[in-house]
Amino acid sequence: MEQGRAAGLADVQALSALGDPTRRRLYELVAENAAPLSRDECAAATGIARPLVAYHLDKLVEHGLLEASYARPAGRNGPGAGRPAKRYQNARREFVVWAPARDYRLLAELLVRAADEADGEVKAAITRAAREVGYSLGSSANADPPGREQTLHQILRGRGYQPYQAEPGLLRLRNCPFHSVAASYPELVCGLNLALIEGLLAGLGDNPENALLAPEEGACCVAIRTRATNDRERPR
Repeated sequence: MEQGRAAGLADVQALSALGDPTRRRLYELVAENAAPLSRDECAAATGIARPLVAYHLDKLVEHGLLEASYARPAGRNGPGAGRPAKRYQNARREFVVWAPARDYRLLAELLVRAADEADGEVKAAITRAAREVGYSLGSSANADPPGREQTLHQILRGRGYQPYQAEPGLLRLRNCPFHSVAASYPELVCGLNLALIEGLLAGLGDNPENALLAPEEGACCVAIRTRATNDRERPR
């Protein structure tokens, strides 16, 4: 069996594990959290019994959808601290299933490579296109000012960015939807990510300058200043 086909079948088996509603709920909880979660934390957040939480979390690890590690809670070290708790975080790999087989990743790599080798005028046109696409996504949502931040979260989640509030006034994006291509062409792809999110903010009626490049290991290179930051920095 060809390697690509085997990988595709493995992805089908892995993603089928999310067919169980409880398992999917736990997966989404862990995937959207900034830090690894323990079984107790997952049980408390969902109201699901701890033994059932442990069973489903370990099944998600078995299928490769989550990764497990062991750590003590912050501030608990030395004798009497107890055994390290098992903690879970989102897996650092992609799962893609197409039927019949498609290879959009190869197309993306071809286009990004061509863009990377193009002259400045072509790159500028591509950046403008990314900004226009983002603007279209934001403007079509047509959110009222009080609901813009929630709408921003919804759009980002829908596009695979996995937003989370890293600190007051700063929204980070745990996942880069273009990670496999960004690994080879980080400068170009990060610039396109930034332009896309600038356009998205503008389309929502917010300040596009709130999007900024802030590379972080294992996450998207773009972060977003939220209203809490703007309010704090506004002159009195």
